[in-house]
Amino acid sequence: MHRLAPLLCLLCLTACSGKPPAPQSAPATASTARVATPWDDMEKAKQRAADVQKTVDEQAKKQQQQLDAAEQ
Repeated sequence: MHRLAPLLCLLCLTACSGKPPAPQSAPATASTARVATPWDDMEKAKQRAADVQKTVDEQAKKQQQQLDAAEQ
């Protein structure tokens, strides 16, 4: 039994160390990918509101120009 224990340990170690480790390229691509955050929806809503405000301002400017042209 004493002779068999080191042999079993040696077999286990060689079985575990047979393959080289996989390259670490997969985590590198994961770190460059953008991760969604809870604030993304709020930022989208904020941008949408800014776009709506921009459209409203443009329409108001056109309307003011038309009124100014009609007064002259």
